[in-house]
Amino acid sequence: MKKLLVIVLTLLIFSCNKKQKEEPQISLDIAKEEVPVEVIEFGYNLNDYLVQRDTVKSGDSFGEILLNHHIDYPKIAEIAAKVKDTFDVRRIRVGKPYTILKTKDTTEKAQVFIYQHDNINYTVVDFKDSLVNAVKYKKPVTVVEREVSGIIETNLSDVALQNGIDYDVINGMSDIYAWTIDFFRLQKGDRFKVIYKEKYIEDSIYAGSGEIVAAYFEHKGEPFYAFRYENDSILGTVDYYDDEANTLRRAFLRGPVKFSRISSRYNLRRRIALYGNRVRPHKGTDYAAAIGTPILATANGTVTKSSYTRGNGKYVKIKHNSTYSTQYLHMKDRNVKVGDFVKQGDVIGWVGMTGNTSGPHVCYRFWKNGRQVDPFKQKLPAAEPIKPELKEQYLEFVRPLVYKLDCIPFEDKVEDQEEFITEMIDTPESEDKTNETYNATINRQSK
Repeated sequence: MKKLLVIVLTLLIFSCNKKQKEEPQISLDIAKEEVPVEVIEFGYNLNDYLVQRDTVKSGDSFGEILLNHHIDYPKIAEIAAKVKDTFDVRRIRVGKPYTILKTKDTTEKAQVFIYQHDNINYTVVDFKDSLVNAVKYKKPVTVVEREVSGIIETNLSDVALQNGIDYDVINGMSDIYAWTIDFFRLQKGDRFKVIYKEKYIEDSIYAGSGEIVAAYFEHKGEPFYAFRYENDSILGTVDYYDDEANTLRRAFLRGPVKFSRISSRYNLRRRIALYGNRVRPHKGTDYAAAIGTPILATANGTVTKSSYTRGNGKYVKIKHNSTYSTQYLHMKDRNVKVGDFVKQGDVIGWVGMTGNTSGPHVCYRFWKNGRQVDPFKQKLPAAEPIKPELKEQYLEFVRPLVYKLDCIPFEDKVEDQEEFITEMIDTPESEDKTNETYNATINRQSK
């Protein structure tokens, strides 16, 4: 009986194992469909479109660009008319990038036009539906503060290049110190420190420099501080003052172009070989600059002339008050007309070679009481001083900035300090005093 039971159990187990082997295995691995990663830019999922990126080329127009992407003339005219209050389609500029989002069907028809004014600002023109609209946007920007210094060996431009300083910062300093330091006559050994803002898109893409917060410039051994300060909280106006609350600005800019080279100064006894070495007075100051460089109004005033003559070429004249007038010659193009009121720093034209000139420059002429004079020899009025009631508040505001500037080392600071420390160690002074000096020096350097 027992033997029979063992045989039956063995047969049952064998048959179960065989059944299990014969049963097909069902795979639980189901193929997963890949979902494309969303690429969001300018507020659109780019996966939904054919994306065309390009830059505006010479001869391009808004209409021609859209026509090349299958938008017909009536639709182009409708778009231009509906968005004109937000986006002037006539003002797209050569070199500016743009993006077109097109349908993914066989027509590849444009639906969205995105124009980038600069690294931060862009305009979206959406015409994919019957409702056409244009909206201006700004990319999120992170602002960080940067501290740099430099010592002049050849010129300021080389210092900027060697130290990775945005050229706009150099231009900004030349504006701030325009009437304190002659940036056209800097000397070897002059040095500076500057604290300024830098802008970044998405925390990593450099988007240009911002305002200068504070600066220190040492010219011929004399120090000059400058601090940005809001002098009117209601109007939001700002200006630059020194460490004693004195204004650094004058009613006039130093020159009509930013950080250009003076190629010829005011000189009533100038002799020209071309005219037989005769005396030909030069009653202006020539600033050499590339064609197309913006020419700036050096002070507030009203345009009294915007014209052309054979000698002056295209020129503009501005009356600033009953005492002073200025004139700007040889322009490529003018940006103002008679009767326009312009503010200091406004672009009134662009450098050219019109009229009697052998190279691109602007001849800047300066009148005082109806007579042409040398602007560099005039004691010009200062800009509005800081309000007396703000002086104490201002001095309190700049105190930590003075300390911050003083703690920024110059590029040769380490070598100078090492020599100084070596001299201290070689002297018979006590070891404690030497250590104290060394520690103070290193601490100041590391701040």
